[in-house]
Amino acid sequence: MISALPFTLVDLANAYAKGLRPAEVVTEAYARLDAADDPGILLHRADGLALAEATALGLPDGRPLWGVPFVVKDNIDVAGIPTTAACPDLSYMATEDAFVVARLRAAGAIVLGKANLDQFATGLVGVRTPGPAPRNALDPTLVPGGSSSGSAVAVARGIAAFSLGTDTAGSGRVPAALNALVGLKPTLGTLSATGMIPACRTLDTMSIFAHSVADAWAVFGVAAAVDPADAYSRAAATGPLVATPDLRIGVPDAGSLQVFGDRVQAADFRATVADLAATGAVVEEIDFAPFYAVAAMLYEGAWLAERVAAVGPRLTNAPDTLHPVTRAILEPGLRLTAVDAFQGFYRLEALRKDCLRAMAGVDVLCVPTIPYFVTLDEIAADPIGPNARLGTYTNFVNLLDLCGIAVPTGDRPDGRPGSVTILARGGRDALAASVAAGLETGRMGATGWVRRAKAALPETALPDEIAVALCGAHMTGLPLNRELTSLGARLIRTCRTAPHYRLHALAGGSPQRPGLVRDPSGAAIAVEVWGLPRAAFGTFIAGVPAPLAIGTVVLEDGSAVKGFVCETAGLAGARDITALGGWRAFLQQAEAVA
Repeated sequence: MISALPFTLVDLANAYAKGLRPAEVVTEAYARLDAADDPGILLHRADGLALAEATALGLPDGRPLWGVPFVVKDNIDVAGIPTTAACPDLSYMATEDAFVVARLRAAGAIVLGKANLDQFATGLVGVRTPGPAPRNALDPTLVPGGSSSGSAVAVARGIAAFSLGTDTAGSGRVPAALNALVGLKPTLGTLSATGMIPACRTLDTMSIFAHSVADAWAVFGVAAAVDPADAYSRAAATGPLVATPDLRIGVPDAGSLQVFGDRVQAADFRATVADLAATGAVVEEIDFAPFYAVAAMLYEGAWLAERVAAVGPRLTNAPDTLHPVTRAILEPGLRLTAVDAFQGFYRLEALRKDCLRAMAGVDVLCVPTIPYFVTLDEIAADPIGPNARLGTYTNFVNLLDLCGIAVPTGDRPDGRPGSVTILARGGRDALAASVAAGLETGRMGATGWVRRAKAALPETALPDEIAVALCGAHMTGLPLNRELTSLGARLIRTCRTAPHYRLHALAGGSPQRPGLVRDPSGAAIAVEVWGLPRAAFGTFIAGVPAPLAIGTVVLEDGSAVKGFVCETAGLAGARDITALGGWRAFLQQAEAVA
């Protein structure tokens, strides 16, 4: 029965392969919307447009999102549907799709309508809208999360397979946590902003809600592309997600973990951290004070003024068209000066250095997506304070040019949904998503669907990495390993070369260095394969001294990677240690002799 069909990419593809038609899926999507009996989810339905597109699709043609229903936050243009940003006085009929929407529709996806939001994408609670607000899909006493409230609830209720939100301060992550979803907030610029009404143009990105990391990542792979019309657009590294063993993960230390009295949230987060450690991750507790200091700047100085710029003259010429809370937040920005803005820029750069020092030596950060749960009664009594607290772990992310993905981690003991966010440096979206894929578990929104068993991910380099085979002092725990970790490299796997290499202990030097030489009469040599960010590859190889070089090394499974090799001219005075099978065995022998 189609009423029980999970709207995930795999399930839809399987159903279409068996003869299901896209028009049937669209009809079912609207039936689910009607059954939700929540007029706050969508601001604009597109029944006729969606059914016409579904009917016109014909037979499955291999496009990655063929027949997949989705919704779009109503500050993003869809041709033929009004755009309002939840401000009816702003309303205009979009004549063109936003760049990202056009790419998704070209891949076969079908727009169901435009989703509700906190007006002008200003808020994390989801109730700052002139009409009815969407209800939280799991608990109607809680806020739905914002500003991308309708986008999240539409997916959580199984109406849409995925949705587009936007994210300046956490609007693509906070609603995900509150509705047991995945929320992908990519590196700034990797999703074009053409056709989007910004909240803060320099800090905004579109975001993606889905039921799984795999679905969110697949949608991102379709949507991400360089847009010549967007001055902030930049290329994204997309490709398969991979296994991420032995990562170094930074988490808030006991003194800086903020949960505002929610002890269950603190315990649930620590349990997730323990799960990470159990997989082999090295967990490093760090002081999050500098990150919180950055977060506090988002509604001050330059970035509050930028929100005023986004709203335009409406704030002074037609203030009554704004939601009262939106207006109250923005009006102080009218008093700011260029001096205030530049002082903010200076302070941010100083704090950025503090944050980078805190992140040194870790591959990713893991934080609670939200510090605690906010009720409708609480936000009614205080419209600003609880909203600000919801941004504890989200407000700093775009200011620091990090990428992140919120992922469900199963229910807490009290039945509320657990969620953490994996954060990585800008451009390392695939790393963050790969880590998140290993964590996701538990319910899929409010659908009752059963999450598929996790498939093993390949042990290979990420799309933004180059795999490098190491056979000596750069391996884990040895003297030069820091040269790799300081550049953001990570261990992929331990293995052996193909059986045609010889290993030599080179003469001189401190520390001692090995020389790997291809030789048909050789043997398999123990190596570590590391993933080195492409952006750092040049820096790394610039420090490789002669007679060593970076060449191609064939591994025991037949695959070829870059790796340390040695010029034969450098073997003078070297000792052939091939019979020992690897550098660690040589060091152990040398230590025993000593």
